[in-house]
Amino acid sequence: MLNRVGNPESNFVARHVEDPIRTALGDTRIVALVGPRQSGKTTLARRIAERDGRPFVTLDDDQARRFAQDDPAGFMRTRQTAVIDEIQRAPDLILALKKTVDEDPRTGRFLITGSVELFKGATSPDSLAGRVETIELLPFSQAELARGDPPTFVERAFASDFAAAHTPNGHTRPTPNLVERVVAGGYPEAVSRSVATRRQTWLRGYAQALAERDATEIAMIGKPTEMVRLIDHMAVAASELVNMSKLGSRLGVDGKTVDRWMSLLEHMFLIRRIPAWHRSGLKRLVKAPKLMFLDSGLLAALRRTGVADIARDRQRLGPLLECFVHAELAKAASLCEEPTEISHYRDKDRVEVDLVLTRSPGEVVGIEIKANATARPEDFRGLRRLQEATGADFRCGILLHDGDRVEPVAPRLLAMPIDVLWGGGKAS
Repeated sequence: MLNRVGNPESNFVARHVEDPIRTALGDTRIVALVGPRQSGKTTLARRIAERDGRPFVTLDDDQARRFAQDDPAGFMRTRQTAVIDEIQRAPDLILALKKTVDEDPRTGRFLITGSVELFKGATSPDSLAGRVETIELLPFSQAELARGDPPTFVERAFASDFAAAHTPNGHTRPTPNLVERVVAGGYPEAVSRSVATRRQTWLRGYAQALAERDATEIAMIGKPTEMVRLIDHMAVAASELVNMSKLGSRLGVDGKTVDRWMSLLEHMFLIRRIPAWHRSGLKRLVKAPKLMFLDSGLLAALRRTGVADIARDRQRLGPLLECFVHAELAKAASLCEEPTEISHYRDKDRVEVDLVLTRSPGEVVGIEIKANATARPEDFRGLRRLQEATGADFRCGILLHDGDRVEPVAPRLLAMPIDVLWGGGKAS
């Protein structure tokens, strides 16, 4: 069974970003913790406030929000240090915050949280460039749910460091409860519910609230019901190439409107459009991005897919599993000191690699994802094509699947169980 958690306030699950937050507070004036609503930001921020003796204020509180909106300078005047939760609800507070830290540039003064990408969207009147470090908190990772250490998979992939895969001791086992993990996702409130139908009811309500309340509040969307419909249509198209004209025709709006609405949902951490991998000199690559939901449990709820449905039709697992792996990689990559970009590969011959990890000065790792338990030669077709295209920059290609062992299939090409991502199936 999954390692269930109770109410996050009373049964805290350690978050791997806490150490990076504390490091940033040591040398930066403002640290911004951003991520979707209900991902655990408030719980973590309150924990840091209590441990450090910082005042904590949330702008979800009506009185505090009105004060911040009506008199942002007065709100900040008496605050030498503080944790300010959900700061996007009073956008004008950003300028007052900037003025405060410019007048007193001590490090570690403010930890702020936001449920939108504060400094990429239209909600911030100033970027606070040079004054803020932004750290992302997505829903629980599998390593966090297991009370484990931060995963090392990304670093090891770039080092091609899976030496034990070449020994008889490299054997593992199929990923325990893989389908249940994928369908549950990582939202703390959702995984605390042991009844699957109750979990999916909460997740669908969550998505509706984002569309009808938060999106309207942030961007003054005039037709919140259309945003709900867009989310439903995107759920059907998850893990596929983005076709904004097609989505627009289904909603009765143009492609530019769909692009604007999708950008808003990206800023709210509901979805992510994964760019196509490219390299100068390669001309036969598809340029369209791929659509991913940032939580596979939310996607499963929107698609009305449960464990029993997948048992009857295994093909229903594919898009969910791809989004699940992408989310685990995104959470792991955010902890790495070296910036890591995630893209996808597809060429005009329809040869694909589900996810491509890249680092400067051009290092590449390919990740292919399969729901089956057997690694077949044809499953490595895309990884081999990517290896040919990148040459010496190719660090390794990994097929993640529901198998029971870590095994090399060719130089720098390996197959391994999915839970190697978070250290479940040891390949060390």
